[in-house]
Amino acid sequence: MFEAVQQDGNALRYASDELKNDREIVLTAVQQNGNSLRYALDEFKNDKEIVLKAVRQHGWAFGYASDELKNDREFCLAAVRKSWLAIRYASEELKKDREFMLAAVQQDGVALYDTSDELRGDKEVVLEAVRQRGWLLTYASYELRDDCELLKIARQNGYKGRKM
Repeated sequence: MFEAVQQDGNALRYASDELKNDREIVLTAVQQNGNSLRYALDEFKNDKEIVLKAVRQHGWAFGYASDELKNDREFCLAAVRKSWLAIRYASEELKKDREFMLAAVQQDGVALYDTSDELRGDKEVVLEAVRQRGWLLTYASYELRDDCELLKIARQNGYKGRKM
């Protein structure tokens, strides 16, 4: 089985429970294909090293992580550092937390896409995002899309939207 998951991590799907209980096999599988985390036993979906390796391979893999990890502030930020896609699976509680989301947006401005409506109206959060990628202004609240300072910074960073 070890050779099979080295070639295709999704081979973990066909492994016996005994083999799925082997940490090295699971680790090898997620390093080859992060989405193979979905076939891992629950204990490995709560294993920080395994989940981070899976997320590094494929950001969507964070969707298979345990709820405990999805609600762990520091771990979620580590996952976002590996792939901005991980923010999509952070707990709703964290997505509403200004401090957490500001840190996530600082890691990658695209995190603004997954933040709460309330934080899309927070000028500091939006400013951090549009400094990285101007087009992210489109995910700001309607009020902030009309903010001259934000619009100017967004345009300086590639935003091709409406004129000032």
